[in-house]
Amino acid sequence: MDDDDLLRRLARDLDGSFEALVRAHQDRLYSIALRYLRDPSDAEEVAQDSLLRAYRALGRYEPERIVELRLRAWLATIAIRQCRSRSARRRSATIELVEEGPAAPAARPADTPHEVIARREGAEEWAARVTALPDRYRAAVVLRHVDGLSYPEMSEALGRPEGTVKAQVHRGLALLRAAYEAGEREESIA
Repeated sequence: MDDDDLLRRLARDLDGSFEALVRAHQDRLYSIALRYLRDPSDAEEVAQDSLLRAYRALGRYEPERIVELRLRAWLATIAIRQCRSRSARRRSATIELVEEGPAAPAARPADTPHEVIARREGAEEWAARVTALPDRYRAAVVLRHVDGLSYPEMSEALGRPEGTVKAQVHRGLALLRAAYEAGEREESIA
């Protein structure tokens, strides 16, 4: 079922159709939160809180408003706001750099232990680089390259003009590239 069909069902019967929304979008909300926050338990809570907020909001909306929603962007907006709120509360906390569970790269049968470890370390380094980006760039990069939102959807989700969002993705990627190159230079010196 596509999002338009889902929205029509939600407009007719929120309680009966909300489970379909959860099944369709819980994984992507978790993925956005995990890449933004880098903590599986925080990401799980953000995904759940986002869905709860969506349910409450939909309960207050008229059916016409529900049908007109751009669901992916609307849910991403809720998730990013939840991530920012949680991130602000724990700014002084140490960020755990080692991920466990589904976010870690999966081993392939023919991989040697060395290849598995190298791939995991590479993923951890990139995740740490993304986490270190300033908020405005991190949100744009995560929504574009992790969640796959289009620029118009991102513009709606972030409440910024499309040109600004494009610039933030570009700048975020440039910062990631610079961080990668600095790390490579440090490794070659050592």
